[in-house]
Amino acid sequence: MDSQIHKIHQQLVNKEITCTALVQDKLKSLKQNTNNTVNALLDNLALNLAAKVDAKIAQGESIGLLEGIPFGIKDVYMVQGTLTTASSELLKNYKSAYTATAIQKLLDAGAIPLVKENCDSFGHGSSSENTIFGAVKNAINPDLVGGGSSGGSAVNVAKDYTVFSIGGDTGGSVRQPAGYNNVYGLKPTYGRISRYGLMAYASSTDCVGPIAKSIEDIRIVLNVMSGKDQKDQTTYASAEIAQDAISDAKDIKTVGYFKNFIENDAIDAQIKSDFLSAIEKIKAQGIQVKALDFFESNTLVSTYYTLAMAETASNLSRLDGTNYGNRIEAENLKETYAVTRSENFSEETKRRIVGGNQVLSQGFSDEIYLKGLNLRDQISENFENDFKEVDIIISPVTPNIPPKIGDSLKDPLAMYLSDAYTVGFSLGQLPTLTVPQGTATGLQITAAKNNDELVLKFANFLKDTI
Repeated sequence: MDSQIHKIHQQLVNKEITCTALVQDKLKSLKQNTNNTVNALLDNLALNLAAKVDAKIAQGESIGLLEGIPFGIKDVYMVQGTLTTASSELLKNYKSAYTATAIQKLLDAGAIPLVKENCDSFGHGSSSENTIFGAVKNAINPDLVGGGSSGGSAVNVAKDYTVFSIGGDTGGSVRQPAGYNNVYGLKPTYGRISRYGLMAYASSTDCVGPIAKSIEDIRIVLNVMSGKDQKDQTTYASAEIAQDAISDAKDIKTVGYFKNFIENDAIDAQIKSDFLSAIEKIKAQGIQVKALDFFESNTLVSTYYTLAMAETASNLSRLDGTNYGNRIEAENLKETYAVTRSENFSEETKRRIVGGNQVLSQGFSDEIYLKGLNLRDQISENFENDFKEVDIIISPVTPNIPPKIGDSLKDPLAMYLSDAYTVGFSLGQLPTLTVPQGTATGLQITAAKNNDELVLKFANFLKDTI
């Protein structure tokens, strides 16, 4: 699909539509939607901003490319004065005191926020079922999950309720729901976009990521959000990616794939067949394809969840109802903390906190947590060696098609294993893009650190190849 941002921008400039009418139409669709994607509508804010855009156009003033473009925000981002619930009971009435840097950059560019979007509570899940607002339903088949944890964001884009949405990706939470709903979803290089104002899940892999229906729209939004931020010391300055720079993939000579991802009993037979077919189409274009060795899927998943659970246990320790959240009083302070956290956290969140505290505890941290850190270093080193041999790594996004709503809740281990093809790239902090082609849940394109441009370039190549 061609860029919706460019198309709407031109319609606004030509006065073919008004921004107010556009926003009203999107808000109406969001109100009527039956996919459980909405936690809160930002209707008053959106309509006020739309009126200002219309006034500028009426007065003959020029508008920026993102000015007047409606977008959605996963409900883990601070937006001053709005409810920011993380789809949790604990924060169901919490209002943001400030705005996340990435979201503020979009607001400064004139984009119009429509909705805080449903997701797994605190990002804990791969299906967007762990939420007080009801399970997000897949955009293609509502009997299936929307994917997670950014399920509401991906479904809203797929259903055209938003032009683009901002999700959050820790171990695949943008890429997997994008694949489940046949849209584009990017996890940029770690640190390219500020995490300030994003509720922390696992701080060493959390990334702000755009979801959209075209590569060009991903590029536009990525450029606006990127950059050094004094409030996030992990950020770095990055060059803007030009539209012309991603139109030609002639400098991509070699593509790799992990053979143990494909020669795996867990992968769906059709996804395997479709992936191998995509590889043959790439070869037919004169690109060399190499089979690479990598860590087993179980090792990747266990390493990721060991570290992610440890970090989330630490990050969520502040949520005890004292400074913010739904406090439940008990007989004494210790009991108040215990009851507040027990009653307000989802089963999945409690599972991850308990697991995290376990791996950090005395007697276990050396055996489990430090081993996880060592494995992460080995995984990163493996990637460095791979990218000396290949320009791009391509892989399925998921080993299986989306499960039916309810199935993942019965089997948490199966839910964790559904992340087998995404978590490794998170541990390596690499730029990775889901494209809605190749298999039923798309393909995943990965490049070396800071090579986000190359990922978008190869995505354009695939769009014309597969």
